[in-house]
Amino acid sequence: MHLWDKGGTTRESLISFTCDSDRSYDARLAPYDIVGSMAHAVMLEKCRLITAGEKNQLLAGLASLFEETAQSDFSIGKDFEDVHSWVEFRLQDLAGEAAGKLHTGRSRNDQVLTDIHLYIRHQSYQLAHELKALADILLDLSEKHKEVLMPGFTHMQAAMVTSFGLWFASYAESLCDDLQVLAGAKALADASPLGTAAGYGTSLPIDRELTASLLGFERLVITSPYAQMSRGRIERQVTGAIASAANTLARFSSEVIFFMSPGYGFVKLADDLTTGSSIMPQKRNPDLFELVRARCNRLQAVPGEVAMMTAGLPPGYNRDYQELKAIIFDAFDGIMELVPVMKYALAGLTVRKDIMTDNKYNDIFSVEEANRMVREGVPFREAYRAVAGKAGSGSFRFPEPADYSHTGSIGNTGRELIVKRIRELIKGFAEGYSPGELKLKVCKV
Repeated sequence: MHLWDKGGTTRESLISFTCDSDRSYDARLAPYDIVGSMAHAVMLEKCRLITAGEKNQLLAGLASLFEETAQSDFSIGKDFEDVHSWVEFRLQDLAGEAAGKLHTGRSRNDQVLTDIHLYIRHQSYQLAHELKALADILLDLSEKHKEVLMPGFTHMQAAMVTSFGLWFASYAESLCDDLQVLAGAKALADASPLGTAAGYGTSLPIDRELTASLLGFERLVITSPYAQMSRGRIERQVTGAIASAANTLARFSSEVIFFMSPGYGFVKLADDLTTGSSIMPQKRNPDLFELVRARCNRLQAVPGEVAMMTAGLPPGYNRDYQELKAIIFDAFDGIMELVPVMKYALAGLTVRKDIMTDNKYNDIFSVEEANRMVREGVPFREAYRAVAGKAGSGSFRFPEPADYSHTGSIGNTGRELIVKRIRELIKGFAEGYSPGELKLKVCKV
């Protein structure tokens, strides 16, 4: 069944090519499509384009379809081209002739774009709270291990003394930046394109502000042409946010692998979180972190995929945009699988507390010695040269580090500032974005 059917025939092979894979993706958009249709029906009645009775018929029918989408075996069958045709044709059985009026004042172009905006907004909310939970774990570990010293590295060489408290806190702060990027992407999606139709508006007296309010959007996509021009841009921004979080997880995983290696042995992973070798009995492999790193690195390539798919397209809607759905769904699925993995992996990570007793790290205290001389009035460059002459002699024994007082140092990790920043960022991801919550809101009108 095709909403664009004009009485002719179309090759089944063409329909199969253009629609078969898209139906499975559209099934995930179905709840969002239905709540968008509910808001549209309420608006049509307010604007006197349908009667109150027709609105009630449509809302009742849409509510029934919404319940169907909640079933575990829900799918859009081959009798329908996409989610939009599934909704409209199924409504004919549930709402009668009123079903034919639901498409008044809109196109599938603004309809699917509204679905995607609602989906991105909801998924961003869920991802934000997962990232916050991970950051909270890292901050707890930072507090727990704030007194445990470790070497800091530059150029892969032991450089200066630092602490596990700072190490864990630094990744919590990285997640703050990831939340900031995600908030920006979510803000772009928090605009209603509904009513822009095929990209050039409609002569019917619709109320776009009303549907935007009913669906909880912060604002409108103002100009109708820009609604279609924005295709690919929002997807690129949100996959960029996902890539940013993936970069944090990949870097942390790489450092854990590095610190687990026999030459360092700074951290240990619980045996039940490691794998072994089929030939080497002694092996305890960090496969979990290696796979997290690999999958996160794949996610970092996704924004480029979106950019290439949408580069140089002509004005208005193009069917190329259909392929963006799979990219967005896979990206969210990927990161939403990896963050919980990282959370339980951290629970099995233990840190070594006597690292700095190893004589090979004596020389990293040369900076401490130079700073001690500076506090006694020696110019830093003179102190630097004096200490450099002793480097490698083994004369720097393991002392307690001098007091570090500035924010972001061993003695003051800045944990509370990070906690405060996370708290402020998460406020931008309020509740009310799920299809179920939107359905209740629309039906109260």
